[in-house]
Amino acid sequence: MPFQQPTIYALASGRPPSAIAIVRVSGPRAAAALEILCGRLPRPRLATLATLTSPETGPIDQAVALWFPAPHSATGEDVAEFQLHGGRAVIAALFAALGKIDGLRPAEPGEFTRRAFENGKLDLTEAEGLDDLIHADTDRQRKQALRQLQGLLGHRAQNWRRQIIEAMALVEAGIDFSDEGDVSEELMAPALARVDALKNEIKETLAASAQSERLREGLQVAIAGPPNAGKSTLLNRLARREAAIVSPHAGTTRDVIEVHLDLDGYPVTLIDTAGLRETIDPVEQEGVRRARARAESADLVLWMCEADEVARKSPEFAGGAAPVWVIRNKVDLAPTRGEGAFAISAVTGEGVDALVTALVDYARDYFGGGEAALVSRARHRALLTEAVEALERAGSRAGEGDEIVAEELRIAIHALGRLLGRVDVEEILDSIFREFCIGK
Repeated sequence: MPFQQPTIYALASGRPPSAIAIVRVSGPRAAAALEILCGRLPRPRLATLATLTSPETGPIDQAVALWFPAPHSATGEDVAEFQLHGGRAVIAALFAALGKIDGLRPAEPGEFTRRAFENGKLDLTEAEGLDDLIHADTDRQRKQALRQLQGLLGHRAQNWRRQIIEAMALVEAGIDFSDEGDVSEELMAPALARVDALKNEIKETLAASAQSERLREGLQVAIAGPPNAGKSTLLNRLARREAAIVSPHAGTTRDVIEVHLDLDGYPVTLIDTAGLRETIDPVEQEGVRRARARAESADLVLWMCEADEVARKSPEFAGGAAPVWVIRNKVDLAPTRGEGAFAISAVTGEGVDALVTALVDYARDYFGGGEAALVSRARHRALLTEAVEALERAGSRAGEGDEIVAEELRIAIHALGRLLGRVDVEEILDSIFREFCIGK
């Protein structure tokens, strides 16, 4: 009997209890699961009301069943879908019944999407876009992920790969006619012209997407400063909730506190840190060490001081790469001194709107707009850069022999194939798909 891939099942909707739960089954035994539980096989792609019944325990629930025979399904395999009531006991009973059917097992994280990829339903960039869409926290992340899921980068990479293959065909044809120098030169010239145009097109895509992969991770903003400067109060004000403990006693914040914000669609992680000072308390010393480390790795530092202090940047960050904004707090208690800083009251909210507006503007510049960006992951950038470098070498080494040019073009083709997940990617497939939730 030929080997059959196991049939998998999982909850494809949110955590119960819920109004409706969706359970999907994919694989060669999906039809058998429908016949056993529904008593019949529904017509393809037609929602059918059925009473799900376990052969051992009896009726489970009245549900809607759907049947998607291969290859016209999300995974490219036979797929069954059950839409039933979302109570925990109902779902547990259905899972128990599915688990007793020969050839069925629970799905692992990302297994449905991986089967869709393996069956050619989507390329690797589209699979990554689906994962990003699931985890999108802001509207701009959603839009970027949707472009990826729609295959905009994958389709363009497929076109680039096809054109490089055509250019390589010209070069290899010239190799076949190497004894006739005129023929070889006539074939090499159009091939190199096409390679040069493709190289510039890929470089333009990389330049336009310079900041887009940052949108996935968000902007890291650290609030730093001496004790009792109002860092935790500002964090709570921006988060609009009591995320951090506020106390008049110095050294209250001992650990790093993170709050995720949506500022005009831009993802921002706000980091509250321990007050920076010399201390003999070992716990507070560790808090100060972590505060400095997070501020040094942040994309922007808000250095807080009191309104009547002489404004200065912290020496800990003076040489760092991240910009440092001086925030003068407690303007409701004392007049501000000096220029070039934000004057706010974290308690009353005075000046905070101006600070938020500045943060949004900074995020917009940091993420580079991103509406037309195609490159959203470091993996994409690395492979496209590898392809560009190979195309550049192909052009610069043309005088060294047609075989060298053909080999550089093969390297570029291979890099784009890895981007799409069509060659030599087994080592990265597990790392990508295991990040998915179960049911995807």
